[in-house]
Amino acid sequence: MIRLLRFKDLRDRGIINNWPMLKRRIAHDGFPIGRMIGPNTRAWTEEEVEKWIKSRPTAGPTPKGVAKRKAGDANATA
Repeated sequence: MIRLLRFKDLRDRGIINNWPMLKRRIAHDGFPIGRMIGPNTRAWTEEEVEKWIKSRPTAGPTPKGVAKRKAGDANATA
């Protein structure tokens, strides 16, 4: 059975916080556009959302400067 996720489900999972963020994720991060299931109702399959999550990097860019010292070396001096 296909499980459909609505905006609230995406928010509850911590994927998005608001509609502008959802639009940015779709436009810039490859988030699936979903499908319209009513005149004002958009939904995504759980499978496509999980696939998108798995495609995301597991870590950000390598820290630089002070952030690198704080993250990588507890004994570093400023």
